[in-house]
Amino acid sequence: MNISIVSVGKLKEKYLKMGIDEYLKRLGPYAKIDVIEVPDEKAPENLSENEMEMVKNAEGERILSKIGADVHVVAMAIEGKAVSSEDLAANLDRLATYGKSKVAFVIGGSLGLSAAVMKRADEKISFGKITYPHQLMKLVLVEQIYRAFRINRGEPYHK
Repeated sequence: MNISIVSVGKLKEKYLKMGIDEYLKRLGPYAKIDVIEVPDEKAPENLSENEMEMVKNAEGERILSKIGADVHVVAMAIEGKAVSSEDLAANLDRLATYGKSKVAFVIGGSLGLSAAVMKRADEKISFGKITYPHQLMKLVLVEQIYRAFRINRGEPYHK
């Protein structure tokens, strides 16, 4: 399975990068994982609704440019379907079984995902109702993908 994680913004925090790198190393035997970072749109703190949409749209175009037509897209969105680790594992297993070998998980910037990205998404999932910083979400997502592969193979993993 080929999994891409397409996210907005360059990861700067060393501790997050170290965590992500550790899980990417652990995922090596299970899947090919690519982490693709697209530039975030520079914007002042206080934005109007229209300006927020413009920022999301610019970031959305960058995200969509990294996703092929044959890719199953999973948008990480707070309003998405809440999933457990077991749900994610079953979903990845189902996708692999039915020939969806290319999957992209998409993480938006601080304002979220554009309407165009949400429309392109084949599914929208959430890891809960709390808001995560998008850079931390990348670490949580990589860990959950690793956990999903361990679950699917019946291998031990702490609960």
